[in-house]
Amino acid sequence: MSAETATIPQARASVFAEVPAWFWMACGVYALLLVVGDRLLADSDTYWQIAVGRWILDHRALPSVDIYSFTKAGEPWVSSSWLAQVLFAKAYDLAGWTGPAVLAAACGAATFALLTAILGRALPAIHASLIALAALVLTCGHLLARPHVLALPIMMVWANGLMVASERREAPSFWLLPLIALWANLHGGFLFGLVLAGAFALDALWNAAPAQRLPLALRWAAFGLGALAACSVTPYGWGTILASLRILSLGELLHLITEWMPASFSHVDAFELAILGLIGGALYCGVKLPLPRIALALGLLHMALSHVRNLELFALLLPLAVLTPVATQFGLRAASVVRLKATPAVMLIAVLCAATWFIAARRDMSPPTIHSPAAAVDALKAHNVQRVLNDLQFGGYLIWRQVPVFVDGRAELYGEKFEMAYYRALQLKDVNGFLDLLKTYRIDAVMLDPATPASKFLDHIDGWQRLYADDRVVVHVRGAG
Repeated sequence: MSAETATIPQARASVFAEVPAWFWMACGVYALLLVVGDRLLADSDTYWQIAVGRWILDHRALPSVDIYSFTKAGEPWVSSSWLAQVLFAKAYDLAGWTGPAVLAAACGAATFALLTAILGRALPAIHASLIALAALVLTCGHLLARPHVLALPIMMVWANGLMVASERREAPSFWLLPLIALWANLHGGFLFGLVLAGAFALDALWNAAPAQRLPLALRWAAFGLGALAACSVTPYGWGTILASLRILSLGELLHLITEWMPASFSHVDAFELAILGLIGGALYCGVKLPLPRIALALGLLHMALSHVRNLELFALLLPLAVLTPVATQFGLRAASVVRLKATPAVMLIAVLCAATWFIAARRDMSPPTIHSPAAAVDALKAHNVQRVLNDLQFGGYLIWRQVPVFVDGRAELYGEKFEMAYYRALQLKDVNGFLDLLKTYRIDAVMLDPATPASKFLDHIDGWQRLYADDRVVVHVRGAG
């Protein structure tokens, strides 16, 4: 009896010993993101993303003009993230706010599982896991229920396919092209996928023998043209590419949008520590990289420094860029391959499904109240206002509540000139401009953050009165006179 009892723990241990590191990473990241599920909803754009997805499902068509604002109503607009919006809307219809949070958590988990698996081909499992966890720390602030998160696993598979082809000194498989087509339907970041193809093409040509470079260049060029064509396999055709390029041409406006701002080192954060650690480690260990990989690493760093939204690209792709050269230089070897067995996989998935159901039943996930001014919108609707001049952060919720907006997060629709004039007006850098906005657009209500200078200014203008105020939002309406 005692011998039989002693073998039970050993059997259990052997079952879970057959679980590879990447699967543990997937389970751990999913569980972590699920626990902090409300944090995944902490973005006001999530409201309008789901609203667009529901419109697409209801009308079985894609919008081609603006239908949500009164300032740009009827003007051409392309919903370049339409597929992600539909998926989020369907998830919301199935499980309320838990649905989009679970979908985002699952894609985040898949992303870091893929990173761990890719690194694990050249590094010991513990090294691969630690690097993936460091990447998670850097990107956790960008893991939100928004379209870019759904595209991250696709980006990892795409980048890995390009890297493997480059290191084999051959062109990538054309079977990768459906991936970038899917990426183009999920998020406008697919343009970076084309940039990656060019970077790894240069890497492949750099490492090839001189006699091989011309035919290899022709094969990579054919793949690049195929990738460009695949990017237009969307309901909007080439319009998807043009819409994505339009976002990159917003000029001065990009410096005012939080996620497009440059990185700031006014205080020590994880990104600064990561950069200092990488520089220090490279200098101490004498890391050597081929010139194309140096260019790729510096390019990723430049993108992250230029726009904070690119931090996840730096965190996820830099390990791939340096993986093979560093592993070769320091003689690192992957451990023996651990193949995932059905029994432990099913057990762990069942535990995660049960945890998802338990958390969904016990917690009412929802976006934070700072982005959800329900009482203020109720007051606006009760007052029967028609044209609301809103702060940018309230645009998503107003769309959600079916209130026409002055402006929202679709910067490519409003354009640089319009939004810069709007910014200067609300910050009272152009007082006459603010008064002109009220007159030109026949504004009958203003809904602003209490810290916005124009909100305080309205308290001193004849003909305007406060309708509602709390610590997050102030609503002014035109007086009876």
